Amino acid sequence: MRPSKEQILDALKHVEDPDFKKDLVTLNMIRDIVTDENRVAFSVYLTTPACPMKDMLENACRTAIAHFISPELQVDIKMTADVLSGKRKSEVMPNVKNIIAVGSGKGGVGKSTISAGLAATLSQSGAKVGLMDADIYGPSIPILFGVENTPIEMDMVEGKELMRPVMANGIKLFSIGFLSKPNEAVVWRGPMVSSALKQFMNGVNWGELDYLIIDLPPGTGDVQLTLVQNLPLTGAVIVSTPQKMAIADARRACAMFKIQGVDVPIMGIVENMSYFSPPDQPEKQYRIFGEGGVDQLANEFNMPVIGRLPIQTTLMEDADSGHILNKGNIRIFADIAGRLVQQIAIESTK
Repeated sequence: MRPSKEQILDALKHVEDPDFKKDLVTLNMIRDIVTDENRVAFSVYLTTPACPMKDMLENACRTAIAHFISPELQVDIKMTADVLSGKRKSEVMPNVKNIIAVGSGKGGVGKSTISAGLAATLSQSGAKVGLMDADIYGPSIPILFGVENTPIEMDMVEGKELMRPVMANGIKLFSIGFLSKPNEAVVWRGPMVSSALKQFMNGVNWGELDYLIIDLPPGTGDVQLTLVQNLPLTGAVIVSTPQKMAIADARRACAMFKIQGVDVPIMGIVENMSYFSPPDQPEKQYRIFGEGGVDQLANEFNMPVIGRLPIQTTLMEDADSGHILNKGNIRIFADIAGRLVQQIAIESTK
């Protein structure tokens, strides 16, 4: 007997999204239902293509159809995504759904590498991703993607001339590094830096994006204030090593996002250089920079630890040689990206 669409929906009401604590039908995630005598097909629209529970939800849907309708039915499920937009809308970038700042209080903690890894992982999952290098004095993104010497071209958009982002494996990149010579120092005072950042926002053809990752410079100065005053950030990610000095500076970065008038949600903290495991003894973990500080900071600001990255020479070598997009590195960042998009989805529905 051919099942009805109502029967399919009734069955799938028993599948709950663990983040939102509601069933997929109530959340309007089940669409495009087609049925015949021996087959049912439908689409599951996730909140992000990088959803870490994609396989679990697909299996739960198959189990629900088999249990509540018939185990003999052929079930074809298309797992797709309709990325949620952050609650904070941007007039400057109206076609960008989510803007995520990656910050740290201290330099040298791997913030740019993690920004690049998150952008690459989200892009690999099928999301439309941009990466803005806001570190004016020390741009790293062109090196990480191996596109240092790429010239900037222009686009004409609705009568306005805009700079075209550099494309690297489907990711839209923009950096001051594309506009300056490799050995040329950027010696600018604060107002010039703020003006340059506004050009990155208003004068670049970002187009439609699910996620724009912004790699912030270390500290809590002009760049950070310009961004939070001009862009409605969906949230921020903090990067720190376990070292006491790094934790102290990361605490200042967290406090900046929490001050009155800024109030940017912190999606989580990433502990970089968490430990070192010798290649011939992978079971051993040496906590070179100490431990516990990141967890204490997370509790202090009521934010999750969304990832811990060990010290890895292969990742360092790939970053230096412009091969951050190697498959092995994408796997390293997959869990962090999954936890990040979970937090974004939860924040977007509060």
